[in-house]
Amino acid sequence: MPTITVTRDILYQRLGKVFTNEDFEDECFDFGIELDDVVEENNAVKFKIDIPANRYDLLCVEGLSRAMNVFRGRSAVPKFTVLQGPEKMNVDDSVSEIRPYCVAAVLRDMKFTEEIYNSFILLQDKLHQNIGRERSLVSIGTHDLDTIQGPFTYQALPPESIKFQALNQETVMTAPEMFNKFRQTYLKPYLQIIEEKPLYPLITDANGIVLSLPPIINGEHSKITLNTRNVFIEVTACDRAKCRIVIDTICAMFSEYCSTPFTCESVENFEINLPCSILEMSLEPFV
Repeated sequence: MPTITVTRDILYQRLGKVFTNEDFEDECFDFGIELDDVVEENNAVKFKIDIPANRYDLLCVEGLSRAMNVFRGRSAVPKFTVLQGPEKMNVDDSVSEIRPYCVAAVLRDMKFTEEIYNSFILLQDKLHQNIGRERSLVSIGTHDLDTIQGPFTYQALPPESIKFQALNQETVMTAPEMFNKFRQTYLKPYLQIIEEKPLYPLITDANGIVLSLPPIINGEHSKITLNTRNVFIEVTACDRAKCRIVIDTICAMFSEYCSTPFTCESVENFEINLPCSILEMSLEPFV
């Protein structure tokens, strides 16, 4: 059962009510989650809350508070709108034996604060750990759309031919050089997912800028900052259903911060040389 950590005051603000710890524990019980612990971190009271394993929408404060407000009758279920945006993703058949599924979306005209940014990153981490099975089944890349240019390409290439500046790295490296360096970092457990493959998956833009080397790391060029307004989200996976769940979850949770709330753009996908390993996002419930 996943556990999330949320700041009490932020959660109470979103719920529109201040509870005693005992009352909030009762609210959690009625809703079907469990308040596991109350701690103080960085001069703030934090709740550690156990979430059912299949409720990926509750893995961030946005989804948790929204669902609890609907349950308590305080708000209605949001109506989500998916627009067909101008961006396109070409998927090459070289990925078919490596990581065959890919879907992308855009959150347009978002406004990040440090709080929202941290929640955005945390949700990705939680999805990687849980439904993504430590990135082995699903991995996520998020990018500043204004720093890159479509159409985008998802393909697999020989490791020696892949060369770019990885996120938070100071130099350009080849994929084998990155792997050697990352063995000493938190990325070490993920290297084995593709290390023995003859080809590595790669997402690039129209100018050859590397967005990500999934499921390992994003590129430095397109990294998200607090100044980012348009977010390009790409999800690659070995499992079709999980790929869709992840893209839908991220968009459903954070589209509330777009200039038109609960609206996002799908990215049109084109298969090169091979029928269908691509997906379209929908935000429709899974049957």
